Amino acid sequence: MSLTTHATNLASSLTHANLVPGPASALIPAAFTPTTQLGISFGNKAVDLGTFFRAGECKQAPRISFSHGANANVEGDASYLFILTDPDAPTPDDPKFAFWRHYVVSGLKPSGKDGEGKVLTEYLGPGPKDDSKPHRYFFLLYREPAGLSLAKEDVGGEEFVQRRSFKPAEFAEKHGLSLVGVNWMTCAGDGWVA
Repeated sequence: MSLTTHATNLASSLTHANLVPGPASALIPAAFTPTTQLGISFGNKAVDLGTFFRAGECKQAPRISFSHGANANVEGDASYLFILTDPDAPTPDDPKFAFWRHYVVSGLKPSGKDGEGKVLTEYLGPGPKDDSKPHRYFFLLYREPAGLSLAKEDVGGEEFVQRRSFKPAEFAEKHGLSLVGVNWMTCAGDGWVA
């Protein structure tokens, strides 16, 4: 799929899911155009702009893949930061803990190998309650400015209550991060019935 088609599909999917305008408006600027396709998968199942998962399918950290894409002219040593966040915590009807921070990795390289990058927030898989409507989860990829060196303390603690109410847009602005790729999925508890 071309990057132009991907950009159109992304914008359409975010609008259709009431995410932009909506809770993702602060994360994804109205004029945002992705410069790379952010590939995400859990095992053999790929995330593709709203794919539905059960929590049990997301126990292990996702595989992340991308290229420099339209940023092919960036320096070869460019690195990227990845965030997985939930705008619907604790429930879509009462998202008082949005954006819940599930996973943050810094220093990623295009087409990198698993395990590359510096984990700033350990992976904690989606865990919506069985009586909750499905949650939406954002996968955000940012280009890091040259020389950026972040520590776990820059993101926040690992405790459950320390992960809630994270502000990805403010974090990105503070550290000079440039959004380059977005993907998203929905996820429900293993016992959720529509």
